[in-house]
Amino acid sequence: MPFVLDASIAGCWAFQDESHPYADLALDRLLADTALVPVIWWFEVRNILVKNERRKRIAPIDTLAFLRTISSFTINIEPIPGEAELLRLARVRGLTFYDAAYLELAQRNQIPLATLDTNLASAAKAEGVPIIGEATGR
Repeated sequence: MPFVLDASIAGCWAFQDESHPYADLALDRLLADTALVPVIWWFEVRNILVKNERRKRIAPIDTLAFLRTISSFTINIEPIPGEAELLRLARVRGLTFYDAAYLELAQRNQIPLATLDTNLASAAKAEGVPIIGEATGR
């Protein structure tokens, strides 16, 4: 079953000094399945990498290697959704508009969400969206 992949999970994969059981589960799942992401994901992942290059946490050559690796996975960038639902989620759940895009995508497709963002995970639970790594999200 496909799932929505948050940039926080992909960011965790990029750094050797980071690990999280939810990120590991999402990676295992991605090896055999498809992830859906909102358009913003493409920018967020690259921003995470560049910011960490500036902090000397990752070298530019390793950024390129990571981008090559994730491009080998089946990650489908979804078209821009309707604005009304994103606004509702951002307002009602106190999310950034960016995070609301991940939640809306999971809701619309009725699939689990892989995230390490605690605010996004809380909002997803409140909206009935399962989180990968938690009891209902596998």
